[in-house]
Amino acid sequence: MESAEFIQAILDNLNYFWITILMAIESSFIPFPSELVVPPAAYMAAIDGKMSISLVVLFATLGADIGALFNYYLARWLGRPIVYRFANSRLGHMCLIDQEKVQKAEDYFDKHGAVSTFVGRLLPAIRQLISIPAGLARMKMGPFLLYTTLGAGIWNGILAAIGYYLSTVPGINTREQLQEKINQYSHEMGYLFIAVCAVVVAFLVYKALRKKKTSGQNKSFS
Repeated sequence: MESAEFIQAILDNLNYFWITILMAIESSFIPFPSELVVPPAAYMAAIDGKMSISLVVLFATLGADIGALFNYYLARWLGRPIVYRFANSRLGHMCLIDQEKVQKAEDYFDKHGAVSTFVGRLLPAIRQLISIPAGLARMKMGPFLLYTTLGAGIWNGILAAIGYYLSTVPGINTREQLQEKINQYSHEMGYLFIAVCAVVVAFLVYKALRKKKTSGQNKSFS
C-alpha cells in the first residue's frame, strides 16, 4: 500500500488514536492540515455516534500539544543557527518551511511576547511554527503549554463545530463534497481571526501609546 493510500485509509477510519497522531504531525513542522482531521471526525461523530465530538476536540488538542512540544524542544536544544540551516535545506523546503517563514514566526513572537503562542495557534501560516520561537526564547513550560492548549483547543473546537454543522447540511454525499465545504468554512474562519487579531493588536497599541502620552504629560506638570 502506498503512503497516500495508507493516509487515506486512516482518514476514512478515524478514531481517537489516529486523531491524536495526525494532529501531533499537523502541529509539528510536517505539513498536514488539521482541516483533514477534526471536521471529518466531528462529522462522523454526529452522523454515526461512534465517537464523541467533545472527545474529538480533546484528543485533537492533546495531539496538537504533543506536536508543539516536539517543535519547542527541538528548537530549544538545537538553537537558532541549526534551526535556520534546516529551514533553508531541501528537507525543510519539502516540509514547506523556509527561513522567511521561521523569521516571520520569530518576529511575531518577539513583538507580542508569550501570548503569541495563544494567538498564533489561531492564525494560518503561523500556527505550526509559533512553537519554534518559543523554544528559541526558552519560554517557561507552564505558560507555553497553557497558551498552546487554549489556542489549539479553541481552533479544534471551531473545526469540530464546522464538522457538526455540515452533518445537518443536505446534499453532502461524498468525502470530496464534505472536504470542499470544510475548506470553504475554515478559510473564512481563518480570515475572520486575522481581522479580529488585527483589531485587538491595534487597540492594545493605541492604549499603550495613550498611556505613555498621559504619563509624559503628568511628568511635565510635576
